Amino acid sequence: MASSRRPPIRELFRTEPATSALLSVGPLALAVGQLANGYLNGLPPAVTLSFAVVMVAFAVVATDHHAARYRRRRLEADLER
Repeated sequence: MASSRRPPIRELFRTEPATSALLSVGPLALAVGQLANGYLNGLPPAVTLSFAVVMVAFAVVATDHHAARYRRRRLEADLER
């Protein structure tokens, strides 16, 4: 029987490191980079902060979707046995 617990993030990084990094670390790095770019170039804070918020939200949703795909594949593998 499958457990209802969510897989730890380190388990996702262990099984699929490239996909996990692109979906969770990549958007966060883009958000930090845009915040730094906006500060250094004098962009309005509303623009850079809104971009950062959207990228963090994307990272959360994409990582959650990645975890759901991982749980589904693991469940299908358990059912095939």
